[in-house]
Amino acid sequence: MGGVTLSGFMVVLAALTACAGPYQYYEGTGIQDAVAAEVAGSWENVQVTRMVLHDDGTALFEELDGQGFDFEDGWRLSGTGTWQLADDDGGQVVRLALTARTRVESRSPATATDTSTPEPPSTYAWSFYVDRDQHDELKLFFFYGDPDIGNTYVMTRKTGVSPR
Repeated sequence: MGGVTLSGFMVVLAALTACAGPYQYYEGTGIQDAVAAEVAGSWENVQVTRMVLHDDGTALFEELDGQGFDFEDGWRLSGTGTWQLADDDGGQVVRLALTARTRVESRSPATATDTSTPEPPSTYAWSFYVDRDQHDELKLFFFYGDPDIGNTYVMTRKTGVSPR
């Protein structure tokens, strides 16, 4: 009888979690030891996105994509704004706010000419999870696209020249 009860429980549990993607219930990295001075600096990703987080809490963004489902709209924002390192229960996050948009790019020519694509926002806010790689170096990431897929948008410390 116990096996029947357990298998019934597993079917119910599977049904309840079937639509829950990897980041729908993500609680963070558990990192709590980063400091603002460690986060400040230049960051980049493989998609040519760049951002500079200044010590005074101001930020410069270049071609930063939307997070979550906003990524599907295909716009990439450039401009200036602010940033702060915040402590959450599940770990630290870097909150970014674009306050002055200077340019909008598109990931594909089709998106740029598609009239059904929503107008890119003039201001925007991101939350990047703070994590560490195998060398204990910080990396910042957020999830994008369909929650069932769990794609991550990763920013790593940039070495070299700052964004334009």
